[in-house]
Amino acid sequence: MGIGTTEILIIVAVILLLFGGRKIPELMRGLGKGMNEFKKGLKGEDDEPTRPSEQKKIDTPSH
Repeated sequence: MGIGTTEILIIVAVILLLFGGRKIPELMRGLGKGMNEFKKGLKGEDDEPTRPSEQKKIDTPSH
């Protein structure tokens, strides 16, 4: 009992009415970027370096 063709067409028509044809590519691009970031987060990939030689040294005060 999934979404049928008629339901998909109705959803697409409502989106076109709400956002117009010019905004849809921008919305889809943003959705794609968001999904990519989500997938990277699930895999544990991030922009932080993983090797100690690539990590920035943090100055800690000596006691």
